Amino acid sequence: MAKKIDHALADLVKAAQKHAAVASDKKAPKGKLQRSAGKLRAAAIAYGIVVAARTGADSPFADIVDPRLDEPTVNSLRAERDALAERRGKKGKGADAPTTGTTESQSA
Repeated sequence: MAKKIDHALADLVKAAQKHAAVASDKKAPKGKLQRSAGKLRAAAIAYGIVVAARTGADSPFADIVDPRLDEPTVNSLRAERDALAERRGKKGKGADAPTTGTTESQSA
């Protein structure tokens, strides 16, 4: 799984560097900036998913709020996230563990 994290991190860094280059270019079209921002978001989400699957912890980007969302939407999403986390906690530790294709004995 560490290889998956390394790969996801490399994709995230590459997307961040590309976005920074496009954002720094004053002549870059808005569409190009939006595409690079979308790729950066996708890479951050993918990285968070891989880390969460490996560690069982929340995504390191879970609390980053999209500035385009209004406060009631943000509050609703937070409440939904908290409710899901509470339900997962009640199910028991092993009931909702992500499947990675390996067993405990294979990963040890």
